[in-house]
Amino acid sequence: MDRRSLIKNAGIAGVLAAGIAPAVHAQAAVRWRLASSFPKSLDTIYGGAEVFANAVKAMSGGKFEISVHAGGELMPPFGVVDGVQNGSVELTHTVPYYFYGKNPAFALGSAVPFGLNARQMTAWMRHGNGRKLMNEFYAGYGMLSFAGGNTGTQMGGWFRKEIKSPADFKGMKMRLGGGLIGEVMTKMGAVPQSIPGGEIYQSLEKGTIDAAEWVGPYDDQKLGFNKVAPFYYYPGWWEGGPEVDFFVNRKAYDALSAENKAIIDAASALASTDMLAKYDALNPTALKQLVGAKTKVLPFSQAILDASFKASMEVFAENDAKSPEWKKIYADMRAFQRDQVLWFRFAEARYDQFMASQKL
Repeated sequence: MDRRSLIKNAGIAGVLAAGIAPAVHAQAAVRWRLASSFPKSLDTIYGGAEVFANAVKAMSGGKFEISVHAGGELMPPFGVVDGVQNGSVELTHTVPYYFYGKNPAFALGSAVPFGLNARQMTAWMRHGNGRKLMNEFYAGYGMLSFAGGNTGTQMGGWFRKEIKSPADFKGMKMRLGGGLIGEVMTKMGAVPQSIPGGEIYQSLEKGTIDAAEWVGPYDDQKLGFNKVAPFYYYPGWWEGGPEVDFFVNRKAYDALSAENKAIIDAASALASTDMLAKYDALNPTALKQLVGAKTKVLPFSQAILDASFKASMEVFAENDAKSPEWKKIYADMRAFQRDQVLWFRFAEARYDQFMASQKL
């Protein structure tokens, strides 16, 4: 009796007893490398990649492992997109707006001045057109994106002198996170500087720059900015809800099994949620400690916000004219935001405003 006849006539029990069950092919082990744009000292934003990698390993039973490498280990912090594109690494953990110089549309995958807050960004990405449009754009670079975290609305940065009006920005050398805000601040009269997170303190200390923004109280305190710049402004109107992303090499992703693709998606969702929750949990204590250490925490004036908004809109119009990818994605994002602002006005904003006035 041949193998096929035996299976048909003996049934599964007989097949197992005969020791001739169809072979089950174990899924081959997968080993990837992740290049981060962040230093290990920042356990929140760098740590998001570790949360992701640990989840991938656990969900795959150890068959899918990703080694995480800090910014500068395998390649420069701002060279990671090139690394993913050319296949030097399978993926990166970074902020899309760092690569604004390649195409303005990169910034829309993370944050633009006066853009979406963290919850709105997640809604646009998952239930609006955000992820679809961004991945259509990233396809031109041989990669696709997954959410890798969010910091929530950031602080407006550290300044060596008090800022009272838009005129105070003229001639100011300021470290900024991306080329888009750099173009806006140039219109305000500032001189933007692109410096990785691990080098900001020394630049402030030496007076190479006059001001710098990073994220918020927890990270900023760890980096020691309060020791070299006494004025801490808010809000970071250029980063209302900046998404951190995993960029994955398309060919490497396509070679994964359906199971491992599902694991990537689930692990990224976990890492993204965890990062925002961690920042929200840690920032209040850090802010109180900074105030206790004599940091002067001040709001940007209405005049500064108005001038910043005007300058931002001018840059957006310029981008519409020079990048069709930007124009398409930006229009969709703003249409989504209009409804979000309306909804939040009736619920979140009023609730938060009331709670901020109460003594708990």
